[in-house]
Amino acid sequence: MDERAAVLDLLRENARYTTADLARMTGLDESAVEETIAALETDGVVAGYTAVVDPSKLDDEPVRAHVECNVTLDRETSYRDIAQRLAGFPEVASLRLMSGDYDFALDVEADSMGEVSRFVSEKVAPLPEITQTVTHYVMETYKESNHRFDTEEGDERISYSP
Repeated sequence: MDERAAVLDLLRENARYTTADLARMTGLDESAVEETIAALETDGVVAGYTAVVDPSKLDDEPVRAHVECNVTLDRETSYRDIAQRLAGFPEVASLRLMSGDYDFALDVEADSMGEVSRFVSEKVAPLPEITQTVTHYVMETYKESNHRFDTEEGDERISYSP
């Protein structure tokens, strides 16, 4: 594994590792780690650092929904054009172009189910290219960005019974 891949894997595991931690774990010196991280950031490979939050632990847990969107394209409008419009809404936490039964998958967050519903019906559905939306509300989150929320601390074993 090259040094970029090694540093990137460790940053994905825990973006709070210090340069010294990363150097020790990869066998690189600290300046090489710093240069590697700087290159990853400059090249846009590492686009940012965020905390993975267990929404159930928040005092005011946001309402989250997965919204499927179907679109119809015309000669002047591309998927990228629609994506740029949808990504501009602050309620959209993530946006993906999909294969299969629908075109776009939006992860939406708001303070209430009503706000999610109004967002979809008043801002997403009226876009001329959007032909259908289906909203699925998130009931419980068990894993997010490779972090599990459903296990007890210190015991990640899966029980097995023959």
